[in-house]
Amino acid sequence: MAGQQDPPPRQELIGRGRTADVYALDDRWVLRRYREGLDARGEGDVMAYVRAHGFPAPQVRADGGLAPGELVLERLTGPTQLDAVMRGELEAADAGRELAELLRRLHAVPARPGGRVLHLDLHPDNVIRTPNGPVVIDWANAEVGEPGLDWAMSALILAEVAVDPGRVEARVAREALVALLAAPHPRLAGPFLAEARVRRAGNPTLGADEKRRLGVAVELVRVLEGGP
Repeated sequence: MAGQQDPPPRQELIGRGRTADVYALDDRWVLRRYREGLDARGEGDVMAYVRAHGFPAPQVRADGGLAPGELVLERLTGPTQLDAVMRGELEAADAGRELAELLRRLHAVPARPGGRVLHLDLHPDNVIRTPNGPVVIDWANAEVGEPGLDWAMSALILAEVAVDPGRVEARVAREALVALLAAPHPRLAGPFLAEARVRRAGNPTLGADEKRRLGVAVELVRVLEGGP
């Protein structure tokens, strides 16, 4: 298939997401490779920028000879925030508060031309709880813009899980969402939430059932935020 590459020789596959595979290079570094030939160079630049300003993102190693869809990243140890909640190691409400604090810290990073740095996919499966604190991964969707959109995307992603009767994580997603929205944040109901819905509806990794529930998820965010 066009865009696919052979796996790196003699490397252990340690992670597989919806769009990328992660291979262990050694005990300190991993190679992340997009399967469909997406360009990761902008993502690496964003991670390096926010990390330089004190935000917890993985360290990016500048290696020569990498394909455009490859990044060499710091190898992180620890469960995802979602795994920690499901194991009973972290309360769902604490996860929501942690997400809110990460959003606050990210939007305090000095602005780039066009606005503040936005992650746009910050949810419990994209936070690794390392011994040194939470680290945010998967910056593929990062852009610059208005922080309210970032909050709306995180809230809507949690709400999508909360309204899915087939997800065992539904209850904890709702609890995390309540805690997230209890933190000081820009008003989401209106343009930010509407834009988040459009973006989620256009996400090719969402299934048809997930997209059909978007309206219910949007309404849940509105209700929990105290909107009309």
